[in-house]
Amino acid sequence: MFKVVFALALAAWLATAGSVQAQPAPGQRMTSPTGIAAVRLPAGTFTMGSPANEIGRRFGEGPQRQVTISQGFWMGVYPVTQEQWTRVMGSNPSHFSNNPAAGETQGRRPVESVSWYDAIVFANRLSIMEGLSPAYRIAGSTNPDDWGPVPTSNNAFWNAVEIVPGSSGWRLPTEAQWEYAARAGTTAAFSNGTVNWQSQADLDWIGWFDFNSGGRTREVGRRQANAWGLHDMHGNVFEWVWDWFGDYPSLAQTDPSGASSGSGRVSRGGGWGASALVARSAFRIYDDPLLRHEGLGVRLVRP
Repeated sequence: MFKVVFALALAAWLATAGSVQAQPAPGQRMTSPTGIAAVRLPAGTFTMGSPANEIGRRFGEGPQRQVTISQGFWMGVYPVTQEQWTRVMGSNPSHFSNNPAAGETQGRRPVESVSWYDAIVFANRLSIMEGLSPAYRIAGSTNPDDWGPVPTSNNAFWNAVEIVPGSSGWRLPTEAQWEYAARAGTTAAFSNGTVNWQSQADLDWIGWFDFNSGGRTREVGRRQANAWGLHDMHGNVFEWVWDWFGDYPSLAQTDPSGASSGSGRVSRGGGWGASALVARSAFRIYDDPLLRHEGLGVRLVRP
């Protein structure tokens, strides 16, 4: 039954894909054939990083600088869910694979325990399934079947992944895209205007943190969206982004994509088992791209 429904949805998607991509309006919403809900974010310029006096500020969050996102883009309204991951990859790697909170749906909990390498495979497989041109290429191929097994140790072959120019497919957001989306036009530590990460009453309704999650991931979309319609940008699970971790430059940038190499890929957003301090819009952390952790998931974008 799913194959029939998917085929019909894909046919409709491909028939309208050109017009959807031609002049999508900021705030426009769509749902892809595999069920990825996305919202169109506008091009714009914002101040990236945290000011020196932000409560909880950590190493690497500055200097602040002006960053321009030159093109609008689609971003997933939610982190990728377990049901979406399973539909594409055939299995669910999540640590929290049962016993959802009362009233919540297991399949709509965010997928977690996925490495950065897992995430780029998922992005390309999703794109292929939806008839889009995949965003990632390794050794000339965009087919993950040609890349071999996902690495379990540091791997120069996989680290040579590149973005295919002009591709239409799903991909990880850059760190700049992620922070731009999380801020949604705001400048405070959190997108609802809260400046103090210790203010539980102010943050309880926008995300899942150590003080309100019950020690587990929660169904996506259960907390209020930010001004651009994105849920779970603060808390629930950290989200992999494209960039290698590196120091911020002091000069303004347009469409930055991080350091050219490094030892860790960046993740953003905080999680169910951490304090809200690490869920601030400017907070950044990096991990080995091999890492799989029950607090670490993924959210995708596409042009």
